[in-house]
Amino acid sequence: MNPDEPRLRDWIGRRESAEDSCDARRVADMAATLDLPAAPREGERLPPGWHWMFFNPMARARELGPDGHPRRGGFLPPVALPRRMWAGGRLSFPAPLVVGARLRRYSEILSVDPKSGRSGAMVFVVVRHRVFSGDALAVEEEHDIVYREAPAPGAAPAAPVAPPEAASVASWTRRVVPDPVMLFRYSALTANGHRIHYDHPYATGIEGYPGLVFHGPLTATLLMALAEGGLGRPLARFEFRNRAPLFDVAPFTLAGAPDGGGGALAWAITPSGALATEAAAA
Repeated sequence: MNPDEPRLRDWIGRRESAEDSCDARRVADMAATLDLPAAPREGERLPPGWHWMFFNPMARARELGPDGHPRRGGFLPPVALPRRMWAGGRLSFPAPLVVGARLRRYSEILSVDPKSGRSGAMVFVVVRHRVFSGDALAVEEEHDIVYREAPAPGAAPAAPVAPPEAASVASWTRRVVPDPVMLFRYSALTANGHRIHYDHPYATGIEGYPGLVFHGPLTATLLMALAEGGLGRPLARFEFRNRAPLFDVAPFTLAGAPDGGGGALAWAITPSGALATEAAAA
């Protein structure tokens, strides 16, 4: 057993709470960032996934690590592995999150699971969030975070995962053209200082990526919008898993189709045709 494992698992059960407001100005800024023709107005329902721009504290400059994230410790466990990624999550929407409402979020660390695989050491952390819009529970979420080692110089990339056959005959598709301005603005709206999303020399020269990394939650937000548009109704549940990163170097595709049971399946597909994100909506 890794000697750090018991210490990291001490974080299981740790809780925190936060307050915010679903103010119309930030909502309008998100609509502009996503190039939408109009933003939800005061009293209207916030689209799913937009809640990720709230409850994000701005850490003091001296508290940041070299990657732009706050230094490890605090609410999340102090995992020493250098790469932190949004691996996926499961969400339900029992009530609307309303523009203009006061928001409260209660968070708890459900699990801390160190593992070792072909790519080296990893630590999986699951955080549960419950978001209230006024007095109504609006979002229940389990957020999956993975910490992992940086790849060794010259190491072969992970083998791509092929999308399911259904993706080739999707009922709904969208072509996404990522660019640095979109990624910078989304980072600003979500108070995400992680430099892989907006600092090209850092992303390519230090972390070895081919370009700026497209945000995992932004991919999920776009897939939720695709599923809602296809189904013609608000989502009750959504789950997703990020399988491979997306970058700002080329357009990529979102695809979705009814699942035959009243819900939908959806995918994000890399420019080379590999599976980037898989999702299911109900």
